[in-house]
Amino acid sequence: DVQLQASGGGLVQSGGSLRLSCVASGFTFDDYTIGWFRQAPGTEREGVSCMTLSDRQTYYPDSVKGRVTMSSDNGKKTVYLQMNGLKPEDTAVYYCAANWGRVACVGTMYDYWGQGTQVTVSS
Repeated sequence: DVQLQASGGGLVQSGGSLRLSCVASGFTFDDYTIGWFRQAPGTEREGVSCMTLSDRQTYYPDSVKGRVTMSSDNGKKTVYLQMNGLKPEDTAVYYCAANWGRVACVGTMYDYWGQGTQVTVSS
């Protein structure tokens, strides 16, 4: 079974940093795209960063570009999301998701989802 386990969320002050981790199992890691998505109460789910693992091509939306870096350790089947310069508007539940092949950073295109990890940024 495909499983994704996200961790690393927490409470941080504005301007602070967090690193989220997503450990994957049950599939051939390099064949997939893994994405980080977030959703705050009352808002639509938003793609934060997505990486096609075969070539590490990575997408960032303008809302996080320059503040967020996604990386992968293919040997550990783990992806990371380093977030710097956090703002209160980054507060959300963050999810990692996976889908076979190269897919866009759009949540509806991902079949497999992990549980979320809460990120709260205080002002």
